[in-house]
Amino acid sequence: MKARVAVLISGAGTNMAALLYASKLSSCPYEVVLVASNNPDAEGLKIAATEGIATFAKSHIGLERAAHDAIMHEAITQAGATYVVLAGYMRILSTEFVEKWDERMLNIHPSLLPKYKGVNTHQKAIEAKDSVAGCSVHLVTAELDDGPVLGHIEVAILPNDTAETLAARVKMAEHQLYPKILADYVGRDTNPEYLVDQVRTLALTQPEADEVLSHGMRCFGIIGGKKFAYVSVDHHGDGKTALLVKISGAEEQAMLIDSDEERYYRPAYFGDGWIGIRLDLGDTDWDHIGDWIAKSWRAVAPKKLTKLMDVAGEF
Repeated sequence: MKARVAVLISGAGTNMAALLYASKLSSCPYEVVLVASNNPDAEGLKIAATEGIATFAKSHIGLERAAHDAIMHEAITQAGATYVVLAGYMRILSTEFVEKWDERMLNIHPSLLPKYKGVNTHQKAIEAKDSVAGCSVHLVTAELDDGPVLGHIEVAILPNDTAETLAARVKMAEHQLYPKILADYVGRDTNPEYLVDQVRTLALTQPEADEVLSHGMRCFGIIGGKKFAYVSVDHHGDGKTALLVKISGAEEQAMLIDSDEERYYRPAYFGDGWIGIRLDLGDTDWDHIGDWIAKSWRAVAPKKLTKLMDVAGEF
């Protein structure tokens, strides 16, 4: 399943177009499901519409920042996007909007971050007599251009460069960098190695937990005791990457499957006391998975351990 991406633009949308055309490759792990803008006249909207991509536009003029961001958020969620990508979106986003898309919103910036945040980046690089400029893709945080950098490309500065000539070459680099970094980043959500590592990190934080290989799966249990979690990766050719955890029984299992039959399933050979939770759907809530693992650990942990945990929780 491909990650569903919404791209926000304000103008020509050249980076959006680079992302869109890259998404047409069969190997690309994402698809563009929406192109949205704060500028109803943005040229990039026409490109997206011509390519059959849904578009949305709402001018920010006359609206408070939070109110406009809420409208954009609603359009993004209605499109079913699981990631937001800023591609020349000339709006500073509210803290509330950024928090809603924490670690799921990317931006591209025309400098080698952390150098030259903000505007006039090319002129700053030239005036500093740098030998190279470039572009960076980073996660969006509340601080402007301050999120973790996911990748960059260097572009040589020529002796006779102006801000305009340098900007033109950096723009070409942006078109190469953005699709690759986005593909690498969203690909984690369906990459079995990444998913197993995420579960391992959560499982081994449980008291006296260890990891072994059992039934061809990575398995986590109490040292010398019962197992509380498995990670199934294409087990018996089922094509799924999933977490298997303990539950109360058949009634809870049926209720979970009825609530979301794409995500929850009855794992073969494990019976009614376990539930399979798909990790490879591209929208895993890792806090929720952590809660499941902790609950499963508690179901098999000896009373002496759970009593210690309860006592610690009181302080």
